[in-house]
Amino acid sequence: MKRRHLAGISVLLMTLSLCACGTEKEKGEIMNEKEAVSENSTPTEEDLSMYASGIATEEATAETPTPQEEADKEEAYILTGEIEERCPAVFSAKRSGVEYGEFTHGVYYSETCGMERGYSILLPAGYSEDKKYPVLYLLHGIFGDEYSFSGDPNNRIREIVGNMAADGLIRETIVVCPNMYAATDPDQKPGFDAEACIPYDNFINDLVNDLMPCIESSYSVLTGRENTYLAGFSMGGRETIFICLKRPELFGYVCAISSAPGLVPTKDKFMSHPGQMEESEMCFAEGATEPEAFILCCGTRDSVVGTYPKSYHELFEANGTEHIWYEISGADHDNNAIQSGLYNLLKQVAIHSEEE
Repeated sequence: MKRRHLAGISVLLMTLSLCACGTEKEKGEIMNEKEAVSENSTPTEEDLSMYASGIATEEATAETPTPQEEADKEEAYILTGEIEERCPAVFSAKRSGVEYGEFTHGVYYSETCGMERGYSILLPAGYSEDKKYPVLYLLHGIFGDEYSFSGDPNNRIREIVGNMAADGLIRETIVVCPNMYAATDPDQKPGFDAEACIPYDNFINDLVNDLMPCIESSYSVLTGRENTYLAGFSMGGRETIFICLKRPELFGYVCAISSAPGLVPTKDKFMSHPGQMEESEMCFAEGATEPEAFILCCGTRDSVVGTYPKSYHELFEANGTEHIWYEISGADHDNNAIQSGLYNLLKQVAIHSEEE
């Protein structure tokens, strides 16, 4: 298995916290650690809204790719192992000749949580019970829910998945966006303290024991790790890493985007994190079946999680854990990062499929 450790431009050290779905922030200098700590640590209502679904500054369009984008498309067909910092416009733009799936909502009973829970699901436009499809589980961040990704058209999830499938680079793929807050108390809510974050760490049990069996029994899906992908943004990125390390036999392709702090013990501006594991445990168990591709990425201007994603990369390097690491020049904690991570994850799927 070929792996690459890609180093990028170092971001300034920050001690900020978590987010849910991408944001498009005003360009400016990232606060340094001293400035961040001196800020009021109580989030505003606007902050909470941003953490849940992101701030969109662009509108999704249905424009046909420009001639230059069409030219870029020709190059995109030449699959290489190189990471591309930005998702090519030809894959993120809507095309007049491509039909895209629509998000719908479903529910399942979670034995882990002791209650009914919801998920959003993106089925291919031509979904048929006569075909079987690989599945991507896509995890939101703190204060989010199953609508965080499906409710934001600017992340271009529908377009990226649909265009890459239309071009024959990947199979038509089902995308499942669950509610990652796996609380056992229906009255418990997310918050910036250790107890309020416990349900996020419990999601691994809900995912493996309840949601995945539900999806596999309710939809026409291909099973097996080679057909099962996992990705997450911010808090979802943190849990993606945790789930991958604990259950690597379940997922063939994994991407953690702009991962939040708390995987290992630390303290940021909002709270102290006890950690889900020790730094020495940031590795796969001996003899474990590792993913075909395990990607970590983050924007160089991330004003929310700062250098925490890079610190995870450095721990993986120190522990000899194989992975791909890259930074997205100029990207904040935003949809540029989400689009980049999703595109490069699916590109790895395409590359490995071509090699088989």
